[in-house]
Amino acid sequence: MSHGPTPRTLSDFAGHWRLERQIVHDDGTVARFTGTATWTPEDERLRCVEQGEMRIGDGPAMAGQRVYLWDAELRVYFDDGRFFHTVPPTGGETGHWCDPDQYDGSYDFSDWPAFTVTWAVRGPRKAYQMTSHYKPA
Repeated sequence: MSHGPTPRTLSDFAGHWRLERQIVHDDGTVARFTGTATWTPEDERLRCVEQGEMRIGDGPAMAGQRVYLWDAELRVYFDDGRFFHTVPPTGGETGHWCDPDQYDGSYDFSDWPAFTVTWAVRGPRKAYQMTSHYKPA
């Protein structure tokens, strides 16, 4: 008998991960990001640094980096302190309204320790689906 998925806790994410991301815009443009995500302790939280290379279509590779702060309740903040979203501990739906854009996210922990995060973004100037795959490095 299944008891459902194991809830993830903050410490589950600590460490070094490989990150593969694909962004598919509604106009057909595809961007790919390949790099790492590293969660390291900072006070009572973990600092997540995603860094690597982004390619848009056949264009040249560009360096990219994003920094987030995760707390014990799996709330995710941008590095400037603004709230982003809450990670559902067993996976599932989340969201973020960034006026005027809506970000609808979904976490899939069914292949843990690998996991996938998908965002559908809609707004006046944004229309894309972003899928990120994380695996322990």
